[in-house]
Amino acid sequence: MYYLQNRWRLEGRKLYYYGLRRPPYLFKNRVKLSAKKASLISSLPRELDAREIRLLGKLAGEQVVEEKDLRRSPDGFDDAVFCIDCCANDYMIPGIEFDAEGRCPMCASAEKTRDLVAVLPVVESVPVSDVSEYDIALFYTGGKDSTYLLYYLSKKLGLRVLALTWEIPFMSDSARASIEGAKRAFPDVRFISRKLEDADIRKVYKKLLSISGNTCACPSLAYVLFYEELVKLRVPYFAAGNEPAQMLGLYFNHFAPKIAFTFAKNKPLNLLFNVGRVLSFRPPLRPGQRQTLMAMKQLAFGDSPVKRIAGYGDELVRNIVIALREIPDVLEPFGKAVRRSSRTGRIPAFVHFDLNAVCGGSYDWEKVKETLVEECGWVPPADGGKALHTSCKIERCKDYTQFVRFRDFKSRMIPFSAIEISLASRNCGRTREQMIYEMKVVLGFTKEPPCECALMEEYGK
Repeated sequence: MYYLQNRWRLEGRKLYYYGLRRPPYLFKNRVKLSAKKASLISSLPRELDAREIRLLGKLAGEQVVEEKDLRRSPDGFDDAVFCIDCCANDYMIPGIEFDAEGRCPMCASAEKTRDLVAVLPVVESVPVSDVSEYDIALFYTGGKDSTYLLYYLSKKLGLRVLALTWEIPFMSDSARASIEGAKRAFPDVRFISRKLEDADIRKVYKKLLSISGNTCACPSLAYVLFYEELVKLRVPYFAAGNEPAQMLGLYFNHFAPKIAFTFAKNKPLNLLFNVGRVLSFRPPLRPGQRQTLMAMKQLAFGDSPVKRIAGYGDELVRNIVIALREIPDVLEPFGKAVRRSSRTGRIPAFVHFDLNAVCGGSYDWEKVKETLVEECGWVPPADGGKALHTSCKIERCKDYTQFVRFRDFKSRMIPFSAIEISLASRNCGRTREQMIYEMKVVLGFTKEPPCECALMEEYGK
């Protein structure tokens, strides 16, 4: 008896793999089929004769296998196979493949991805501005990562920082307390808070819940809320507090190709981009401004055709773009501000601070939290095992819904937290036992919906 191998799925005349394949097949997740092969595969499981096996060619033994070679996904963490070097496993990431040594694709390709730090220009500092009263803006949530970056920018670099917080109904109690603590610890930082009208946020959340299964829209909503103000204040740079694993996660989730991580340094590509702007009577842009403009255009007007044709796309952002269409009174002014800033060249540059480098090579979660409590008035979550995401009440809902949708072939997006915690576990200063506790107890990779889902769904009615 022959079967379609676990995590391969026939969709029309293409086979798609819902998982993370081992190198060198890391991103070879799609196989085009002839009509005869598609018809044959659609008839599985059944016995195949020699002629049919010959017709399958290379698919036989890889995508189409005998029952003895059929892989099965575990029912929980206790039955899962774990990577020998990190905490990646085949329960949290259904369809993850391991090499002969037992390493997951992320660890097996660690050397080749070592320099993939960010899809944004990576900086160690920014110059003091002579056109604005602020040197840099920071999108600030009160969580571990953005608070540490606030500490670094303000106390270590002595920059004039504008801290921007977008209020959502799900902000955790510890994050709210941490924001108040930061206001006391950083008197020279200006803190601004914005939020959408309740009716508008409910429209966005309702749409997101219907197409994504959850209401997560951060930090995209922050960009919509604050972009025009950043332009008016002529803030030259802005940043977000991103855990190092978050950026690399974009690569393994097939959201950003390798070239995206080097685009900011690619002088020929940057020159070509600016030649196009000059020929269309718009000022050239410096690194970081281009990334800002592309990000804001995507939110305001949708994905570019080039990105769609290339096969790369962020499902999360794409769904947010669709949901934003529910609030045209907010989106239209944002779109006008994006067009206006493109014409004038007054665009804040989106830059990235590598928190591994900032910390001397390793972004150690425990040491970072100690610094935040001592220096920043930071209030940690009640569960001391929580460290990956610390600012939102519904992170577990996001994990759960992304996990279930991926497991059940409703989405090709691997759960963000599954990749991030696996990558972080190699270099964050926590023991394997601590990381497994966070995966099992703190994150949302559960068999039943977390209790917080009721709170999320209330806003999506």
